[in-house]
Amino acid sequence: MSTFDHVGLMQDINAQLGPFRKSQPEAMRGFSAMAQGALADGALSAKHKELIALAIGVTQRCSGCIGFHAKALVRLGATRAEVEEMLAVCVYMGGGPALMYVAEALKAWDVLSAPEPASC
Repeated sequence: MSTFDHVGLMQDINAQLGPFRKSQPEAMRGFSAMAQGALADGALSAKHKELIALAIGVTQRCSGCIGFHAKALVRLGATRAEVEEMLAVCVYMGGGPALMYVAEALKAWDVLSAPEPASC
């Protein structure tokens, strides 16, 4: 099974993009506005749009996208069955390379959907 650390990757991406957000605020506001508009509920629900985004992340082989969109799907209440069904379409459309990233996406889902350990 994949040992890829999506939580660490997402933290690193956010840390590296912090200074970029400050140096390029207009571009980042534009990107954020585009993301919010594209992912808002409409004819398709936000959850369905995030499933599409994760599918694109898998087929484009983007580990950061896999982490961020898996996290969003957990937040939106997607089920593992929904994610797995979407991932089957990724394999159909993307073949063997997509299959390798399906393993990564399932690992990200497992880690990000796991309940937080209880504190003592």
